[in-house]
Formats: sequence, structure tokens, C-alpha cells
Amino acid sequence: MKKVIAGFGIFLIFMAACTLISRSVYAYRIPMVSTVCPESKYVEHKVEAEGIVIAGGEKPVTYPPGFRIAFMPVRVGDRIEEGDVLFQIDLEDLEEMMAVKQEEISRISLQINTILENQAIAEQKKELALARAREDYDTTARIQDTQVGRAQENYAQAQNDLEGEDINGEDKELKSALQSAAYGEADAKAARDEAVKQAERKVEDILLPDNASSDLDGAQMELSGLLAERKELQQIKDGQGIVTAPFGGVVTQILAGTGERTQDTAVMLVSDESLPCQLKVMLDKEQKKHIGLGDAVFVKLEGQSRELEEKVAYLAQSREAAEKYEALIELPKEMGTPGVSGSISCKDQGEKYELCIPPAALHEADKQYYVYVMKEREGILGEEYYVDMVNVKVLDRNDNQAAVEGGALDKESRIIVSSTKEIGKGDTVRWEDSY
Repeated sequence: MKKVIAGFGIFLIFMAACTLISRSVYAYRIPMVSTVCPESKYVEHKVEAEGIVIAGGEKPVTYPPGFRIAFMPVRVGDRIEEGDVLFQIDLEDLEEMMAVKQEEISRISLQINTILENQAIAEQKKELALARAREDYDTTARIQDTQVGRAQENYAQAQNDLEGEDINGEDKELKSALQSAAYGEADAKAARDEAVKQAERKVEDILLPDNASSDLDGAQMELSGLLAERKELQQIKDGQGIVTAPFGGVVTQILAGTGERTQDTAVMLVSDESLPCQLKVMLDKEQKKHIGLGDAVFVKLEGQSRELEEKVAYLAQSREAAEKYEALIELPKEMGTPGVSGSISCKDQGEKYELCIPPAALHEADKQYYVYVMKEREGILGEEYYVDMVNVKVLDRNDNQAAVEGGALDKESRIIVSSTKEIGKGDTVRWEDSY
């Protein structure tokens, strides 16, 4: 009997050991999870962005158009002082331009000489025509006066004949002759006056000024312009084609480089040092949500140990990059050099949300966010923990917090933030103390 009782005891001990081992093995295979309960918090956002210092304003460096640039020692970002060499004109190309200009001067000079010669010939012809017209006038007047004189003599003779005949008696034929002589005299005077008038008009027509012509004036003006241009080219040649800076500043843009020709706009743009520089930064859509026009930001410039607090002076969608925003922060006067890098940073306290969890607790599938929630149930070994899945909507987030909402969540929900093994909905888990 003692042996039976002893054997039974050993059996119970063995079964207990097996149960303990079995439970240990089962528990070992169950994932260990840690959880956290949602809290009410502000979701703060920190904006950090890199940028570059740009000029607050720019002044153009201009040069007459059409000259080929042979050499340009300056680059964007270089600081120049008044009198520094900016570029050099191609002297061989300049010689060709001068040769072409000389050909144009020779052509227009020949044109002017031809116009002057033609004017001299026309003047000679006019003087000859005037002399002939005056001669014709004199001849016409003399001939016509003679005709009038003869008509007057005929009239006087007819009158004498009639007076002599009247002494002896009336004579109708003599009266008719006198009448005809009177008509002849009148006709001769009228013919004389008309012929003289026509001859006089010819003289007057010749004496009228010639028609105005702009050919000579236009050619002379063109020649004057060509001579001025040749003089300018010669001055450039005399200076070896060297072009110097008219003022100091930092080169911000080069619009015509080596091998290109100068345009009628500007060769380059130089910072206007009378205006303060600006820090230009590019923001994405998410950053744009947390920074606005007039907001204070902390500015750090390359090579500067001191951090500045300045305000955003300009904020708008970028023309350079799609879906980006350009922000400009005006720097204190005489601080910053165009081309130097810099950065900004600022914090936005954001809104307060009732349910905030660590971002590590969020999962996503098919553009739907969800969290794993640890719950209790009755298992084969008694009360156990298991995993449930709850869909949530993310209201806001940063690197440390994610604000969510979901009908099944409250501040007592135990959100799984980590697990020693991969888990899924319905899995049994072991619980480690929450954060």
C-alpha cells in the first residue's frame, strides 16, 4: 500500500512537472508585446529647411549688343569691385565687325556723292532753262510789241484816211477800215499780253524751289551713325576689348557667357548692396502647413555661429519646382552674402488631440491605417491576452506622436507598440508592462 501511495505521488509530481513544462513551452512560443494607452497631447511640428542667401535686389551690367565674348573670368557667386575685369571681347571678331562697318561707310559715302553730283547737274539744267526762258520772254515781248506797233500804225492810217475823206464827203468803206484797224490794234495788244504772260510764267516756274527730298538727309544721317559706331569699335579695340565692372557687388546671374554674343538686355546681374540680402528656402506641402507669412523662424547662416530670429517676408508657390513653396526671410542689413547656404527652423505647437499614440503603433494596408489592440479572453490555460485590429483615421502626426480617431478606441485601450514576433488579428500574446 505504501508503494502504491508513493507511486501515485510520484505520478502526480510527474504530471505537475509535465504541465509546468508544457505551459512554459506554450508561453515561450507566444509573442511578447508592449502596450501604451492613448493620451491627450499637442501634436507639435518642427520645420527645418535648407536654403541659400540671395540678393535683396539686382542691378544689370549692360553692354552694346552683338559682341562675342572671348573670355569671362567671373562666375556666379563671385564678389566684384568697381573696375574689376568682367569679360573680354573677341578681338578677331571685332576686326571683322570693323571691316563690315567700313564697307557700309564706303557704300553710303558713294551714295551721298552720287546724290550731290545729280543735284549739281540738276542745278546746271535749271540755270540753263532759266536763261532760255528769260531769253524767250524778251524775244516774245519784242515781237509782240512790234505787232502792236504795226496795228497802231494801221489804225492811225485808217483814221487819217477817214478824216481826209470827210472833207470831201462821207465814205462808208473808210469807216469800215477804221473799225477793222481798231479791232486789229486791240487784238494785237491782247495777243501781246497773253504771250508775255505765258513767257513770264515759264520763268516763274523755273524759279520755284525744287521738290523737297529726304534722300540726302537720310544718307547723311546714316553716315553719321556709321562713323559713330566705327569710332566706338575703335575705342573697344584700343582698350583690347576689356570690359570692367561699373559697380561692386556679387554676381547673381550670368546671361551671356564665353563664346556667346552680348544681347540688348544684360550680360549679367549683380547684387544691389543698398538692399538687405534674403535667405531663400524651399518648402514641401507638409512643411507649408506649419509655417506662414510673418511667422518667426530661427535662421542659421554658413560660417555664422549666431542664430538669428527673423520673420518670413514672402511665401508663395514656387515657379521653379512643382508642388514646392518658396519662402524668403529678410536678413539684417550688411549680413549674408549671395550664394552662402543657410537653414531655418521653427516649431508649431499644433492642436491638442484626445487620442495620441506613438507612430510605431500605426500600420497601413491599402491606404487604410489600423492599430493592434490587446484584449483579454478565456483560453485553454485560463485568462489570456489576444490581438484585435481596429481601423483608425490619422488626424495629425509628427516623429513622436500620432493623433488618431476610431470608434472602438478610448483612453483605456491598450495599443500594441512592439512585439517580439510578428502578430495578427486573433493571435494570443504575452503582455509586458506598458510604457
